[in-house]
Formats: sequence, C-alpha cells, structure tokens
Amino acid sequence: MSTVSTAVAPTAVNGRPRPKDTPATSPPAKAAPSANRRNAELQGFRGMAALLTVVFHVWQQYFTYDRDGAHSPVPNRYANALVSLEVIDLFFVLSAYLLTLSYARAAIDGGSTRPGRVFLFRRAIRIVPLYFLAISFIWATRNPTLPGEWSDLLRHLTFTQVFDREQIFYTIGPTWSLSLEIMFYLAMVVLGPLAVRACRPLRRRASRVAVCAAGCAVLYMGPFVWIAVARYGLEIPHTEWPVYFGPQARFGGFAVGMGLAVLMVALGDRGRLDGKVAVPLRVAALAGLYLLSLCGTEAEDFPTTFFHPLSALLWMVLLYSTIHVRRRGRWHSWLTARWLTGVGLASYSLFVWHEPIMLALYNAGLLPPDGQQGFPLAVVIVLVVAVAAATVSYWAIEYPASLLGKLKDGQGRSREFYPEAARQ
Repeated sequence: MSTVSTAVAPTAVNGRPRPKDTPATSPPAKAAPSANRRNAELQGFRGMAALLTVVFHVWQQYFTYDRDGAHSPVPNRYANALVSLEVIDLFFVLSAYLLTLSYARAAIDGGSTRPGRVFLFRRAIRIVPLYFLAISFIWATRNPTLPGEWSDLLRHLTFTQVFDREQIFYTIGPTWSLSLEIMFYLAMVVLGPLAVRACRPLRRRASRVAVCAAGCAVLYMGPFVWIAVARYGLEIPHTEWPVYFGPQARFGGFAVGMGLAVLMVALGDRGRLDGKVAVPLRVAALAGLYLLSLCGTEAEDFPTTFFHPLSALLWMVLLYSTIHVRRRGRWHSWLTARWLTGVGLASYSLFVWHEPIMLALYNAGLLPPDGQQGFPLAVVIVLVVAVAAATVSYWAIEYPASLLGKLKDGQGRSREFYPEAARQ
C-alpha cells in the first residue's frame, strides 16, 4: 500500500491559484468501496507474484548439468514457459504505481504531497528492519568466523550489491532488486516534486497530463536504449550482471508503473472498461507474457535481451484492465480470495526468506533429489514452509516495525505522546 497521500486543495495550491480544470470538490464518498476493492486486487497481485517467484527459484535450483549443457526440471517446452516466467517486473510496476499516485494527483489536479523526508521515513520502516535482520542473520550463519566475506555484508547493508559482478546474488540472492527499490525511492523524492513544479504553470489539464506522460516515456526509453547499446553495440555478455541488472537497465519497470499512475489519475472515473474490452486486454497481456517466456530460449536472443522492459508493459496492461473496469468478475474474485490476499500481506517476508529456506532444506537433504521427478514435490515443500515462515515474519517483524510510522505526523514532525508531561 502506498505510504504517501495527497490532499486536493479546493482553491489553491501552496498559496497559488488552483490550476484550471482542477476539481474544486473532493471525490464522492461512494468511491471508497471501489478503492478498497482495488487495494484488495493489488494485494492479490502481490500474493500471486510472490508465489510465482518461489516457484521460479525452485525451478532454477533444480536444473541439472552435464557435458551436454543445462537441463530444465520441466521437460515440456510449453509447461516450462509457465514455470520460467520471471515476475520481478510486476513488483516494480506495482511499487511505482502506488508510490507515484500522490505525485501524479498533485501534478495533474493540484494539491500537495508530503515532504520527502516523510516519504523516505515510511519507506525505510517498511523495508529496512526485516531486510537488515535477514541479511545479518543469513550472512552470520554462512560466515561463522570473522572477518568472513565482510565486503558482501557491507554491500548488502548499503544496498549496493547490484553493482558488484561477483557478489550481486550472495547472501540472499533475490534482494538485488531491493537495491533498485531504494534507488527508486531516492529518485522519486526528486522527480515527484519536479513534476509538480513543471505542471503548476500549465493552465490546461491535458497539458499537465502530457508533461507527466512524456516524462514517464523518457524514463522508460532510457533503459531500453541502454540495453540495446550494451547488447548490440558494445556486445557486452549477459553475465555482466551490473550492466543488465543495474538501474540504468531496470528502471523501465518503475517508469511503466509511474505511467500507469499518470494514466489512472488522468482518467479518474471516466472511461472505465467493460467486459468486452477488459477481458481481451487481460488475455492479450497474459498471452504476451507467456510468449515472451516461451520464445526466450537463448540468453542472447531478442526476447530475452528485452524481456524486462517488454514484460513491464504487459504487466501494466494487465493491471490497467483489472483495476479500471466497470464490473468485477471471476478474475477479480480470484484476486481478492482471502488466501491470496493473505499471501500478499506477507509477500515481502516471503520474498526475503524463501531462498534461504529453500537452500537450507536442500542442503539438509529435506528436499527431493535433483531432476524432473523431484521438482514438483520440492515446489510444494518449499511453498508450505516458506509461506508459514513468512506469516510469522510478518506479524513478528514487519507489523511491529510498521508501528514506528506513528512516531511522526504527516509533515514529518515527531508526535508528542505526553503533551501534559512536556509542559510541566
């Protein structure tokens, strides 16, 4: 859920006249239930992405290797494309969409945003406590004598492992993506206010929408061009991880999420899709994601090279055709199923802990042997154990840490919990 909110000023924006086309009244109260349903659907998307991430990493773990090369644990090519679908871009798109909404509203419809320090504080208490605890614990268990791989620990604690070719996937491999999350947060507190200032002098709402959309398009095309130059111009191999995993290559996913936020604010409640449009869009997006996974068989081919910027666009289409609709159907009922939204609630803990749990079970001999026969049971075992651990982690670590948000008010000032005692 986004930690930044915005209030639409009825007559002025930070002391200036309200821009033309800015609504002078707050949205009607009846819009709230729709927003609640939308939040549940997004929670369902988080749960789905987290579960698919677990399956993806078990799939990677169960590859076998011989002199003929690598062999997937799923022999059927078409079934393998389902299992091998990487969904990290869905996390990026979701995160950017939710965190950009308040800035998009301020830039397009007027209003103000919370100070950057509040944004960063709330993001920090969401990400850092669990991350630091998990990294420190896993690193300590794998480095029982000091100094150990101290450079690996330092890079992970400073969120810079994404720039290291050798240790990018050390300690907790999937957390390289959290490096990009942190960088996006820092970029957002700069780009968001800049967008608001750039749009403030524009009198026409359409012009403000165009400026925001153009900015998102530039941010998307930058990584796309970088990847093209690195792959086809400089012929840098895909194993140069910082080149293809760094922000210069992966910020396209965040840009797409920002674009979705701009689109949703620009449309408001207008132009909601009916089933005749929404369902084909969803089918097309899912089919496109499947085809990307199916066609990307070689590390250097076009679908694999541009998999992430293309998949981010398809995830955006799927999200848009889910949340901007007139009526909810079976797809929405499935997304809002209690078991899936429950996984979504603990999705961050599941994302952080599932790989160490998988490796611990594997090294202890508690998972089936490598190969095609052991893979399905391994998926079930890892999912059961990891989801249970993530649930405990959420309530024991994430939820208590979130209560730290009550230490500051909406403007970043420390709350006074004992005002009477302070005056004495």
